Amino acid sequence: MSTPAERYAAFRSEQTGHGPALASFRGLYDFDLDEFQLDACQALEAGDGVLVAAPTGSGKTVVGEFAVHLALEQGRKCFYTTPIKALSNQKFNDLVKRYGAAKVGLLTGDNSVNGEAPIVVMTTEVLRNMLYAGSGTLAGLGYVVMDEVHYLADRFRGAVWEEVIIHLPESVRVAALSATVSNAEEFGEWLGAVRGDTTVIVDEVRPVPLWQHMLVGHRMYDLFVNEGDDTLRINPTLMRISRDEMRLAQARGKRGYNRPGRVNGSNRADVIEKLDTEGLLPAITFIFSRAGCDAAVMQCLHAGLRLTTDSERHEIRQIVDERTAHLPDEDLAVLGYLEWRDCLERGLAAHHAGMLPAFKEVVEELFTRGLVKAVFATETLALGINMPARSVVIEKLDKWNGETHADLTPGEYTQLTGRAGRRGIDVEGHAVVVWQPGMDPLSVAGLASTRTYPLRSSFQPSYNMAVNLVGQVGRERARTLLEDSFAQFQADRAVVGLARQLRKAEQALEGYADAMTCHLGDFPEYAALRRRLSDREAELSRQRGSARRAQAAQSLEALKPGDVIRVPGGRRAGLAVVLDPGVNVRGGEGPSPLVLTIGRQVKRLSPADFPVPVEPVETIRIPKNFNARSPKERANLVATMHAKLGDRDLGKPVRARDHTTEDDEISRLRVELRRHPCHGCDEREDHARWGERYHKLYRETEALRRRVESRSHVIARTFDKVCGVLDQLGYLDGEHVTQEGRRLAQLYTELDLLTSECLRAGVWEGLDPAELAACVSSLVFEARQSDDARSPKIPAGGVREALASMTRLWGELEAVEQDHGLSFIREPDLGFAWVAFRWARGHTLDAVLTDGDMAAGDFVRWVKQLLDLLGQIKDAAPKGSKVRDSANKAIDAMRRGVVAYSSVA
Repeated sequence: MSTPAERYAAFRSEQTGHGPALASFRGLYDFDLDEFQLDACQALEAGDGVLVAAPTGSGKTVVGEFAVHLALEQGRKCFYTTPIKALSNQKFNDLVKRYGAAKVGLLTGDNSVNGEAPIVVMTTEVLRNMLYAGSGTLAGLGYVVMDEVHYLADRFRGAVWEEVIIHLPESVRVAALSATVSNAEEFGEWLGAVRGDTTVIVDEVRPVPLWQHMLVGHRMYDLFVNEGDDTLRINPTLMRISRDEMRLAQARGKRGYNRPGRVNGSNRADVIEKLDTEGLLPAITFIFSRAGCDAAVMQCLHAGLRLTTDSERHEIRQIVDERTAHLPDEDLAVLGYLEWRDCLERGLAAHHAGMLPAFKEVVEELFTRGLVKAVFATETLALGINMPARSVVIEKLDKWNGETHADLTPGEYTQLTGRAGRRGIDVEGHAVVVWQPGMDPLSVAGLASTRTYPLRSSFQPSYNMAVNLVGQVGRERARTLLEDSFAQFQADRAVVGLARQLRKAEQALEGYADAMTCHLGDFPEYAALRRRLSDREAELSRQRGSARRAQAAQSLEALKPGDVIRVPGGRRAGLAVVLDPGVNVRGGEGPSPLVLTIGRQVKRLSPADFPVPVEPVETIRIPKNFNARSPKERANLVATMHAKLGDRDLGKPVRARDHTTEDDEISRLRVELRRHPCHGCDEREDHARWGERYHKLYRETEALRRRVESRSHVIARTFDKVCGVLDQLGYLDGEHVTQEGRRLAQLYTELDLLTSECLRAGVWEGLDPAELAACVSSLVFEARQSDDARSPKIPAGGVREALASMTRLWGELEAVEQDHGLSFIREPDLGFAWVAFRWARGHTLDAVLTDGDMAAGDFVRWVKQLLDLLGQIKDAAPKGSKVRDSANKAIDAMRRGVVAYSSVA
């Protein structure tokens, strides 16, 4: 028998339309759910999938947590996928706190904790690999949460999200959580097409209102002001001050601006102190440079900035020491531990990918607890990690994207400033842009007032994807499956509009064809004759013009100083004397003579002034020391020209020589035209006008048809090319996957085909573990654009020979790809080979980082990716192969020190 509380809960559920699972779920939170959260949860409980698009910090993850709750209530599994390992670790810890360690697992490639639990947090790649491998862990799966699903726009990793969405069993409900995108309905429509009923919920209201400011010097100004009728406009005072500051900067020659560590003439410590005075801490300052983030912390340290109390400093030290106790002392010394801890105790920290993961996690924890007050971060912090602040500071509105300095997009600006305003803590959030010379408040306003950005698919078939799909469902079915991708869906949507234009054009063509119908004969045939005649006449005219220009250029090259010539036409028409032939004028398209005109002007002429050849009409002597700038000397030379020419007509125009010759083709076409029945039609010219319209529209229609065909089945055509490469190399045999293809199916890496070819060719068979690590590193490592361009250091011996063989194989594969119209495979990057070799040989962290000139965070990240690929190679290598043993030993040798400790607690 139910209790009164249970009966009341059931009553409330009936009154509100909420199911029992949602009613019990709401009791887990000490705050009321927002309307969009309730709507999404109701849709999930009703059996639909959901797409939730809402601003950063709005609480989208509550919907993901409800999917977890539903799975547990129904005795099913829920996979919670994230784009990055740090976010997976964070979500794992959150769910363990709620449901206990026994019910929650973690799979991130380098971490495997309780993988058969009913709730498993994982990176999206792990789930994709499970689907292709037909993993038994998928049994009982009811829900998949895809956090930060807008990552599918990422050009490097985005395809994985679409692969998962397409290949998940039909019975699995998907809860997709996205940042606010402008085409959420389009994305939701695609989800509905491939996953079944999907409810799209878009919420554009930030839970914490965001105020926009600009910091000019030491004063903070609101970016927008209220006009009194709820209309916002850019602050006129800010516009005036900005103009004044820009004029001042120009007057000073910009001295004192943009020095290292200075922002608009102010030290970053001054900016933080200003925020502190305004009550806007904690703050995240986004600096699009790792070195800039580290330098900013040092500037604040050297300025004596201290943002914490004694008790906070004590608490910080305890947490830091506890979280880093597992790291060896000698490694801590290398990593600048004491200085880093000192900054943390002052409430200051950097956050970027170059930091040791353990250090980044400490910064995240301290900032979330409110102990660190000012963090200087690269934009990677804005992607997923739960680190909200009271305010966000942006120093510049452009960033280096690896190739050039590009302006921030509205989407990037929204993502960055979305960190401002902590739900349940702050009444409002604040975005502060630091004004710099040349910065326009209008540009800031444009970024701040544009809330959304479109989601564009980056999906394309890969070699690994092809062999896995063909092996599972066959070639034709695989082709059809790939046409379900969001990339093809978007291409088809574009085709819909183009196809509509095409249909209208085709209807118009039918009307034009009717209008030019002639009772005397085939008028389209007659119109075609007219066009051929017109085209031939135009072609001959072009040829004659080209010949005249060539003759004119030759005649100009023959001119000498003192030649009197007749300029054919234009403003400079008439007689002139050549002062300098101008044969060698730099940057010209031909001879450009300097002349003195009959009107006593000195002008530089160009080949364009001579549509016909020119011949001297007379020659006069130019004084040896003639000064063209002297009016008197110019007048004397013109007088000499008059005297020499006598009574000849000085204004006589130059007549173009007629080069017209009768052309056999033109003669034949004219005869054929006059003999055609339609030539005698009284309405011939009316029909001809309709015929010209028809021809013009027909050309436009054919171009439109080609555009439609180029977008139709584009993914399937790429898949066919990929399969063509795999057929040629022996990975596919028609509908069947070969033994080599089954090996390729186990290799999930950007250079999957090259990795497989190296295994097949036995390139690594003679290598010891450290040498193998050095070679395989070239398949995962990619140097940053800003990295040193010097030739990388390579271990001697077998490594050099193996790397040479790998590079040769890459060249051969590139040639095969080109034959099939593809370009997927990049060249192996040797920049990490020496570091990997030294680490695998047991050298200390200090020695490896110093010798490799590499940040600790980058080192750990690349080693972990290398370990992941070595694991795949170990499994894919033939049994009995030495590569298997070497890969296994390399993994054991490299998983030590900071690499081993950089994992979830």
